[in-house]
Amino acid sequence: MAASRLLKEELHASVSDPVLDTMNFLNGITHRYPEAISFAPGRPYDGFFDVQQIFEHIRRYLDHLAESGLSAGEIRDALFQYGPTNGQIRELIADSLRKDEGIDVPPEAIVVTVGCQEAMLLALRALIATRDDVLLVASPCYVGITGAARLLDIEVTAVEEQADGLRYADVEAAIKAERARGKRPRALYLVPDHSNPSGVTLSLAARHELLELAAREDILLLEDSPYRMVSPGPQVPALKSLDRERRVVHLGSYSKTLFPGARIGFAVADQIVVDRDGRTGLLVDEMTKIKSMVTVNTSTLGQAVVGGMLLAADGRTADLNVETSRYYGDAMRAVLRELAGVFPEPERTALGVRWNQPTGGFFLTVDVPFRADNSALERSAEEFGVIWTPMSYFYPQGGGDNTLRLSISYLTQSEISDGIKRLARFIKEETAARSE
Repeated sequence: MAASRLLKEELHASVSDPVLDTMNFLNGITHRYPEAISFAPGRPYDGFFDVQQIFEHIRRYLDHLAESGLSAGEIRDALFQYGPTNGQIRELIADSLRKDEGIDVPPEAIVVTVGCQEAMLLALRALIATRDDVLLVASPCYVGITGAARLLDIEVTAVEEQADGLRYADVEAAIKAERARGKRPRALYLVPDHSNPSGVTLSLAARHELLELAAREDILLLEDSPYRMVSPGPQVPALKSLDRERRVVHLGSYSKTLFPGARIGFAVADQIVVDRDGRTGLLVDEMTKIKSMVTVNTSTLGQAVVGGMLLAADGRTADLNVETSRYYGDAMRAVLRELAGVFPEPERTALGVRWNQPTGGFFLTVDVPFRADNSALERSAEEFGVIWTPMSYFYPQGGGDNTLRLSISYLTQSEISDGIKRLARFIKEETAARSE
């Protein structure tokens, strides 16, 4: 009997989406050249993790449950059973958001998710109801949101990000253009702080402008901001902390701040939903219904670890990240210092090489005078031993062809120094080769 054969063109179109192919290509490059220094992964630095801490965090959470009056059987079930779909640690998250961010919402407005990626998917599936609904995104944009939209057959409209972030006039123009063609802009996704991939941070004035625009144009803002607590210095207030009209759905993650392997994220969705009979609830309730058919519930063991970490810091994750934010700040400054050293003025001007200077987060971008595509990346890895990410991956409707992204989070200072020297040799030789 012949084995079954499936035609790829008869599968969902998302499996052939270039974004999925490019990320697989990047992973393949990393595995093929293990000795190369990689500025590609946006992962937390491994040096902050200690296996023994996992058990301490779980023990602390179990003690908390006992102190809360739960019986031995109830504590057992809290770890071994499925658990509530909306999550077990919502009270701890609400407390942490209030102390860390000034975001004051009840636990009932929170759903605990499998990383922020699931929070994105739930928000999109709940909000985007018809083919006339569109999602606005900053461009360049984190591929997780555009990938989720692709899986759900949601149309994405890109709004160009400027050097200082999204601008009121550009978002307003995009909203009007979509309505002119009979579409309904439903939400705008953005990473307002130390954005992935560009590293840009939105000013306080720009945040107020976007909130005013969202209220006037009747759209929601999907705020994804995982880098705030791991960035040095005072941070601009989160959009959700400024939100007075429930225009912001806050998408959260503990992957950068606490424990990436736990895969614990959350969504704050306190928007009021009214049914045809006039009954009201919250948007988070509708997202929780969707979650029940996607992941059923979030790992109770993962929640226990994160819950224990939150308890250890009395909800103040900023206190847990004093060392990490200093480390990443030093790493960013090291990359910028090394770039200035290998590309002094006026050489960088003559070559046409430029880079931005983020104040925090994991990423910065470098403009180069040649096409920074997969072919260039492969040469860089094979011949020069350095890996980066093409920025073209992050432009939903094209762009970024002459720009690359560097991640500063996963490397030591010595690796950064060596890696930037390798990168400089590659850029200079590639520029010379293209000019012949």
